Amino acid sequence: MRRRGKKRLVKYLVINIVVWALAILWILPFLGIFMVSMRPFSEVIVKGWWHIIGHYTLKNYLDAWSNPSSPLKVGFKNSFIVTVPATIIPLFIAALAAYVFARFSFPLRTMLFIMLLVIMAMPQQMTVVPLFFMLNKIGLYDKLEGLILIHSAWGLAWITFFLKNFFDTLPREIEEAARVDGASDAHIFFRIVLPMSLPAIASVAAIQFTWVWSDFFYALVFLVSPQNYVATLQVATMKGQYYVDWGLLAAGSILTMSVPLILYALLQKYYVRGMVGWTVKG
Repeated sequence: MRRRGKKRLVKYLVINIVVWALAILWILPFLGIFMVSMRPFSEVIVKGWWHIIGHYTLKNYLDAWSNPSSPLKVGFKNSFIVTVPATIIPLFIAALAAYVFARFSFPLRTMLFIMLLVIMAMPQQMTVVPLFFMLNKIGLYDKLEGLILIHSAWGLAWITFFLKNFFDTLPREIEEAARVDGASDAHIFFRIVLPMSLPAIASVAAIQFTWVWSDFFYALVFLVSPQNYVATLQVATMKGQYYVDWGLLAAGSILTMSVPLILYALLQKYYVRGMVGWTVKG
């Protein structure tokens, strides 16, 4: 018994040491960026970010927020204009499609679902040229509305796949009982299925919001005018041609990444339940 207890203790200690070592390695780059963002440029260049003792200031954050050439406050406004509808629109449409895939049989159902999987596996780079011509033809190139349309369409496939798997785990007995009582399919979906699916919906909303907010590739390709730049583009343009203020870039990066982090913290409980729920049959 004592040997088993010692083995368990040793195993417990080894696992904790490995986990904490990996956690430190994982957070070290973020710690470096945070330290650079809080210190003057001259101090970072001379001493490096790893010197804990030094002069700390919020000047880099204020300069990044109201930068004269690349104001992050404008980027935040544009990012919210793009991200919020690009999260709500595909979530609503994909929820309807996922429920149809999960509960109804119709011709070409399997083929259509396979097409969703194919779209999910398609890299973004393959869609740039046709999307450019499409947006240019309909007059949405270099407009936030065009970026909303692209992100909404791109999110439909994976959100439908995610929610369809979650709907499969919900008990059908409740829906059948409501149908016997005379409830319509729309009533069952909006009054029964959606309330039961709040964890999955919160998970999808958090992931889609983070994906759209953090996007740089599509924004770089389809936005040209500086007044339309989203937050990720504004941070990139803070880098000068002959002079790079690393503290300014670090502060802008942390401000930009703080929005998805705050959203995740607010939805953490639902996020974890949703991610676990659709992978385990209830």
